[in-house]
Amino acid sequence: MKDKTVRIKDIALKANVSTGTVDRVLHKRGRVAKDVEERVLRIINELNYEPNLMARALGSQKVYRFAALIPDAQFDVYWYGPKAGIEHAFKELKQFGVEVKVYLFNPYEADSFITAAKQLNATQPDGVLLSPIFYREALPFFEHWKAQNIPFVLFNTEITDHQPLSYIGQDSYLSGMLAAKMLQYGLPEPCSILIAHFDEDISNAAHLVKKESGFRKYFIQNQLHDSYKLIKGEFNSAKFSVFHQQLSDVIENNPDLKGIYVTTSKAFEIAAYLKERHIHDFKIVGYDLLPKNVHFLNNGMISFLINQNPKGQGYWGIHQLANHLIFKKEVAVFKYLPLDIVTKENLNYFLDKPEY
Repeated sequence: MKDKTVRIKDIALKANVSTGTVDRVLHKRGRVAKDVEERVLRIINELNYEPNLMARALGSQKVYRFAALIPDAQFDVYWYGPKAGIEHAFKELKQFGVEVKVYLFNPYEADSFITAAKQLNATQPDGVLLSPIFYREALPFFEHWKAQNIPFVLFNTEITDHQPLSYIGQDSYLSGMLAAKMLQYGLPEPCSILIAHFDEDISNAAHLVKKESGFRKYFIQNQLHDSYKLIKGEFNSAKFSVFHQQLSDVIENNPDLKGIYVTTSKAFEIAAYLKERHIHDFKIVGYDLLPKNVHFLNNGMISFLINQNPKGQGYWGIHQLANHLIFKKEVAVFKYLPLDIVTKENLNYFLDKPEY
């Protein structure tokens, strides 16, 4: 506050007006003669005056109510990460009047998403952070928030044609291309590669569609599509016996299968199956540093993991809302997080470093 007061005094002295006049010009309140206003604004520009928005926010009595709509980690441990990131951001921002309420839904039931989103709407939040894993069901809520002038930030699943304030996460298309490149380098001889989707309605999961598209594009772009046969598989890990039979059928029907790309955090499901059957000649690329994935990365069953930084997604999502609503900063439409390639050799670096 002291620095701001000094600057206002500097402006007042140079413009030969009172500090109160400068304050009225800055905040557009009260009457100020046109010529005086123009003189003050000219001097403000000359001195490169910038208001201390952080100090102003600290002094404000306004409460900013943010709502986070995220999958319940009881159904998939991946979602502990975003929730932890949201909680960390709240601790940093609560001194500025930020409140965050988390609404959880079952990531395998679209109706659960709709119910949680309606509960959220009833509270009329100032801003919303969500992972729109159900594309079709999310669209009416996007339209509602736009009509109500409620900014919303998306994470994990990129849907930019409905004007969110920002998207936080990786470029799903490029991550698919990266996974393809890693597998092709590890499998220089022609073979079959499985694209394995887990527990999702693929037609309603925009991020998985983009990952698969990027993966396929790599082989086409590099004129490798005649050497590598790409097989798509959709698996249900909730039904153990069904999943095992599905995977057994794929392996039996494709004796030249050598690589597997898992588009979600469920690479450990494939690795566990292969270990149980003493199959060790597959290259697997998947996502996320879940404990089970880390275990199979360490023992060599998984070749590479792409770290999607779920904690960072939740953390930066809340900060984007605060930057826009509280600190009046310009917010980038895309905040892409790095495509971190994790191997057994560099794993400890990623486990030890902060993810923000």
